[in-house]
Amino acid sequence: MGNTNEMSMEFDSRSCNEGFARVAVAAFITQLNPTLEEVSDVKTAVSEAITNAIIHAYDKEVKKIRIDCKVVEHEMYVTVTDYGKGIENVEKAMEPFFTTKPEEDRSGMGFAFMEAFMDEVVVISELGKGCAVHMKKKVGVGTSPFM
Repeated sequence: MGNTNEMSMEFDSRSCNEGFARVAVAAFITQLNPTLEEVSDVKTAVSEAITNAIIHAYDKEVKKIRIDCKVVEHEMYVTVTDYGKGIENVEKAMEPFFTTKPEEDRSGMGFAFMEAFMDEVVVISELGKGCAVHMKKKVGVGTSPFM
């Protein structure tokens, strides 16, 4: 079995729940003894994924968002899943500044932020069925060689 731990939760797609979900994920990764920067990175990425689900997947309708977290050794895996309309072109959606809602002052930087703050981001989507954003980050292994 090794050094693994898992957590899942599901909540309504209300913007007030975004902060709750960020804190829950942050609390879950404390077991890895992360730096404050690592916690902040994960919280930001999770926040962006949840906001995408609320704004784009459900067009502000209240439905469910699911978060699955898994820790394996020093790697944190987070998946944010919605059951909304899906993404027509994932590659296009992941381009910086691309947004389907410019009228709402959306920056189109959600996926770019996720990619900047996490080591890996993979988006799986099926039209009419929803979207899963899989993210991975190495946490709690000391200072980065890039510092």
